[in-house]
Order: sequence, then structure tokens, then C-alpha cells
Amino acid sequence: MPSNEQEANQQLEGNEPIEEFISTDEVAQEIIPTNDGEQPEDNDDMQDDIPMGDGETIEIDMSNNSVTYFDKHTDSVFTLAHHPTLPLVISGGGDNVANLWTSHSHPPKMAGTITGHTESVICSSFTADGKFLVTADMNGKILVHAGLKGGAQWKQVSELSEVEEVVWLKAHPKVPSIFAFGAIDGSVWCYQISEQDGSLEQLMSGFVHTQDCTMGEFINLDKGEEAVDLVSCSLDSSIVGWNCYTGQQLFKLTQAEINGLEAPWVSLAVAPSNLTNGNFGVVAAGSNNGVLTILNANNNGAVLHLETVVELKADQEELDASIESICWSPKYPLMAVGLVGGQILLYDTNTWRVRRKFVLEDSITKLIFDNDDIFASCINGKVYQYDAKTGNEKFVCVGHNMGILDFIIVKPKDATQLRRVITAGDEGVSLVFEVPN
Repeated sequence: MPSNEQEANQQLEGNEPIEEFISTDEVAQEIIPTNDGEQPEDNDDMQDDIPMGDGETIEIDMSNNSVTYFDKHTDSVFTLAHHPTLPLVISGGGDNVANLWTSHSHPPKMAGTITGHTESVICSSFTADGKFLVTADMNGKILVHAGLKGGAQWKQVSELSEVEEVVWLKAHPKVPSIFAFGAIDGSVWCYQISEQDGSLEQLMSGFVHTQDCTMGEFINLDKGEEAVDLVSCSLDSSIVGWNCYTGQQLFKLTQAEINGLEAPWVSLAVAPSNLTNGNFGVVAAGSNNGVLTILNANNNGAVLHLETVVELKADQEELDASIESICWSPKYPLMAVGLVGGQILLYDTNTWRVRRKFVLEDSITKLIFDNDDIFASCINGKVYQYDAKTGNEKFVCVGHNMGILDFIIVKPKDATQLRRVITAGDEGVSLVFEVPN
């Protein structure tokens, strides 16, 4: 990352962003996971052979080191969110239902069910103060529930049906009662929830993207309620900045600004301000064909870095290069990207060289930095915990027999307790793991 904005601007004025390919030879260290790390003994370590006919059998690994589970969904679990102060999880699934349940008890206790959706619940978010819960489904319906009796009960207070299908939804991390979402038609919306009665006020709607709006992130969180700004991206290769109060377009990045590259954007992540000299508008974006860019949303979307992250081999599919998740370390100058092909590339943000490469056996679905660790969920049904500084594998969460579509990390209030990883399984089960601190 440039040491200051002036240096970044000099880079842009003097040189065009360089498209580069990262090969294995350029990676400082490549790490392939093993199962002989510091991993506790499995609660179950059995393998069952199930006859398939014609003398064939399929082997199912029954290993499981979770501490408890939630299995009230009857279809895939797509989304998870945790209340900011209460031990409360919301999970949404392909059964058109969102369930509220406790994250600290063995087994979890049901705290409520949201049944107003008519399609798969794919997005969920608590507002920053925890007073409201917002959920969205694939029919475009958004429901807002208010917490009553200290969060023990949840009552529907509002409903939206503005779009054919919601793709993403985020509550503002700092400003209570504000949330935004993007839709399959490319539109972007931002609403404010009334603290008095839960009614909704539309702050903005934007129609600049011409294809699916695939992701959005709030920026400039240091400004609080003074400025609610948002960055959204689309499959049409555009990235747009928005003033959510006015609906004004702050900038628009198109193919022309990235050397004409086609970049169907699918992932976004905002850099911590300690890595950017206090700039809360540095954003990383990843495309489904491997293009990665770092831009300064507070400088008209100026491109700070541009590359194609992997050169596919002849036997790989095009979507193996898709950047499914991006995350920044809050402590170190590190950023990670996770690919459909199973690679995790760990970048040094001072030089934009790949410091380490982790290779998993299937697609990465989500990455989270926490403390000194990086966590990665995978379609192979596992969550991997690595020490971000050393690259050592610390723990592997096992127990799912299908892919993990989402996960969250719950930090304990008591320092003597362990962190918990809670998963959203494609088989309809959420597992709860205790992982090393």
C-alpha cells in the first residue's frame, strides 16, 4: 500500500497499472493442508461404506470435532449473522425460513422463527445497535423485525418488495438502523429504519449498473452519521461509489480504467484504516475471472493496484480463477483472496507480492481474519484455521458431509473461553466449533 495518497497519485500519473500473473515460482511459501496438525481428537472417527449397486461403494467420512449443532433447517443453510451484543444467531436457508437460536448453549436453544419469506433466505444482518434484524430472499422480499424484551422476541415491523431478486444485503456497521442491498437487475438501494415504529424511509436507489449488482460495502465508517457512503460492484465490470443520503454517484470505475480488461466483479472488501494512513475508502475488488484491483474510493476511484491473480492451467475451468472472497488483516499489512480453484493467496500489502499460497482441495467460500489467524471455509465441508504470520495450520473444523456456504466467528466475553466458529452447511446443518485462541 502506498505510504500516502500523494504517492499513490504519482503512481497513477506516471505509470499505468500493470497486469501481472502470479505463478507458483513467485510465491514465497506454498502450504498444502494436512490433517496431522494441532488438532484435537475427533468425537467420532468412523468411516461408513454405503453400497451403491453393481459392487460399487461410496465412502463417507464421519469425523466430527464440533461441540454442538443446530439442525432445524430442512434445506441448505445459506446465511448466518450474529447479534452485536447478545448470544444470538440468525440462520437463513433454502427452506424459506430464518431461525433465531442461541450461540452459547449446548445444544442451542430456539429463540424464534421467521416464516414470512417465500423463497430461499440468502441474506441476513442485525443493525449496528442490535435493535433490528433484516433478512432477504431470492424473491426480492426483505423483512425487518424489531427485538422485544431484550431480544427474547422478534416482531415484524416492515416489509419491502422492490426488486425481483436480492443478491446481497448489509447493515451499516456503525450507524444504527441503516441498511443497503443490491439486486439482480443491477440496482442499489439504501434504507433507514425508524427507531419509533420500524417503518422504512428510502434514502436512495441507484440504477447505474447494467447487470447483477453482486456486492456492496459501506466505506468511511469514521464519519458516523455525517456521511453514509457505499461502494457497489457488478458483473458489467463497473464499480460505483454512492452518497447514500443524496443518491449522488461519487465515482464510477469501468473497463477503461482497468486497461480495458473484462472484470465481472463478484467480491469487495474495505481495508482497515491502519493500513491506509487513516483513509477509510481503500477497497479491494475481485472478479470471477481472476482480476484483482485496489482502488481509492475517496480519490474518484483511482486504481492503486491491478493484476490477474492466477494463470490457469490447461485442465482448469475458467471459473477456477473466480475470487470468491477477499479479507484484510486488521493487525498486519496482509490481504487474502480465496479462489474457486481452492487457492488462498496471502498478499503483503506493502509490496503486493504473494507472501504465501495455501492450496485446499476444493473451492473457497469465505475468508475471515481474526487476531493473528486467517480462517477459510471450503466446499469440502471444512473450515481451516492458519496462523497468518507463520502459515502454520492450527485447527481444522470437520463434521460436514457437504460444502460450507457461510460461517461466522463468535468471540467470548471471558478470556478463558475459546472462540467459536459457526457454520452454514449445504446439508442443512450448522455446526459449532471451539477453536484455539
